[in-house]
Amino acid sequence: MRLPRTKLAAAARLAAGALLAAGLAGLLAAAAKSPPGPQVVLLSIEGAVSPATADYAARGIRSAAERGAALVVLRLDTPGGLDTSMRRLIKEILASPVPVATFVAPSGARAASAGTFILYASHIAAMAPATNLGAATPVPIGIAPGGQPQEPAGGKDAAKDRDKDKAKAKGRAKEEEAAPKDSMSRKTVHDAAAYIRSLAQLRGRNAEWAERAVREAVSLSAEEAKKIKVIDLVAQDVPDLLKQLHGRKVTVQGVERALETRDAALVALEPDWRSRLLAVIAEPSVALILMMIGIYGLLFEFSNPGFVLPGVVGGICLLLALYAFQLLPVNYVGLGLILLGLAFIVAEAFLPSFGVLGIGGVVALLIGSVILFDPEAAGDYRLPTAFVVAFTTLSGAAVFLIVTLALRARRRPVVSGAEEMVGSRGEVLEDFEAEGWARVHSERWRVVAPRPMRRGERVRVTGVSGLTLRVEPDEETSEGRKS
Repeated sequence: MRLPRTKLAAAARLAAGALLAAGLAGLLAAAAKSPPGPQVVLLSIEGAVSPATADYAARGIRSAAERGAALVVLRLDTPGGLDTSMRRLIKEILASPVPVATFVAPSGARAASAGTFILYASHIAAMAPATNLGAATPVPIGIAPGGQPQEPAGGKDAAKDRDKDKAKAKGRAKEEEAAPKDSMSRKTVHDAAAYIRSLAQLRGRNAEWAERAVREAVSLSAEEAKKIKVIDLVAQDVPDLLKQLHGRKVTVQGVERALETRDAALVALEPDWRSRLLAVIAEPSVALILMMIGIYGLLFEFSNPGFVLPGVVGGICLLLALYAFQLLPVNYVGLGLILLGLAFIVAEAFLPSFGVLGIGGVVALLIGSVILFDPEAAGDYRLPTAFVVAFTTLSGAAVFLIVTLALRARRRPVVSGAEEMVGSRGEVLEDFEAEGWARVHSERWRVVAPRPMRRGERVRVTGVSGLTLRVEPDEETSEGRKS
């Protein structure tokens, strides 16, 4: 059986159309997969280097590698931050298959402390005009950086003064070396100096100035940094930076490559909600406030079951605080002192210590707040002094209020129990010789009197014996009636 020619032609046309459609779909898919051109991923860090910013930058660098980007531009403006977060970010830069260019911008920005380390670790270091870097000395929590003010050299006795200053400096150096209290500071500074020197040697930058930035806290402007080979170039903005970087050769994981950034598409990756949430709760002050709200909320719920809301809010805040402390370099002795101080303040409201527990709690809170963060890892990330003062002042005010209310309650007359009956006044209900009935507090009581009493006579309670009241005639009421 043969098909008609018209049907064969129609089938042939359908098959040709299907093949054409499949070919077009394949071409479209290939075009979708292949990037239109080189891409440059832009990441922005403003403020302190924290776990949130390190997480944001690390995920951005990994995303750039997945996109096959030609370059990652890390726009930086920071006063410093956590040592642990800085080192995590530097590890991501060193392990990145995509070259990273750290750009201190816009004009007026700075790359101080941890920012200097990040700048030295990057494949390309660039700065905008009117920016600065340096001052990379680690600053422990609660301890001011050491150093003596230097007098300007000059005058007739300048040489003698310099000799005296040198002798004094040598003496101070010997004393500082012998003093065990500065051993942690010296260890931290030596470690940071060796770390930044290794980064400078890796990238071929000025290692001597890098070590001075750590040991002497010196700083540089953008133009000065370029002259002494601390950075690679100065650019007005990101487009100018990409224009200058085109064709520049960099070494990434041991392989030299030329950058293609002239016609690259700039893709800005903004922090998502997770990074923003981490940035808020990882602030030391916010983490401590969340912990206090959590503890007080749970205590209120346990002492007043059924309110529900304080328990729910307290539980959420306490879990967020614990998560924040897990991110931050917490000194657990300081955290224990804060918890102990809160426990003492709460106990002050229930135990008759008359301020002893409360004052001890305030002292524990103050010391715990000062040493809450590990000084070796926290760097410039610390509790502000104003916050610590306000925190302890409010706690002291709470203790003062509790003690004041306790003293007022102690002076008030008893309002319940058998002791409250003493001094109460009543009226005799019937005549009796030694024992009878009287109405006291609108209640019928059996009473005992030292002399015969008549109905309607006023009496005052002098004692309680079981369910019998000892009374005596109320002279004040009787005199008032006679007058």
